Amino acid sequence: MPFLLGGLLAAAAAFGCPGAACAANDPAAQSALGRSGDTAEIGRATWYAPRFQGRRTASGERYDRNRYSGAHASLPFGTRVRVTSLDTGRSVVVTINDRRGTPGGGGQSSDLVIDLSARAAREIGIGRAGIGPVSLTMVQ
Repeated sequence: MPFLLGGLLAAAAAFGCPGAACAANDPAAQSALGRSGDTAEIGRATWYAPRFQGRRTASGERYDRNRYSGAHASLPFGTRVRVTSLDTGRSVVVTINDRRGTPGGGGQSSDLVIDLSARAAREIGIGRAGIGPVSLTMVQ
């Protein structure tokens, strides 16, 4: 699947999309959703603020900033996703246990694809900045 990711990054660079963020709405990128090892989405990731520690997520679990978890608009709870920073190349596998708002809805930016636990965000290098470009890849 490197060809798809490389093609999306090249297209984004050619059209001036910062961090390949506009590829998050590319049907070719999203059509792979659900197949292990395929790039599902490219966009930006953010991370949960400290005030969410211990609160219940949409799945009923309590948020733990020290676990590898994430919130996504549509992936089923329990889905494992590899999140790779497009800036650092570092990656981490998180389990989806919460919902984020529908992309583009409710005043949210359409290229935000996942919210990460604090630990996951630090691991891939977006902890300090609070946001960064990522790719999501399905994991079995």
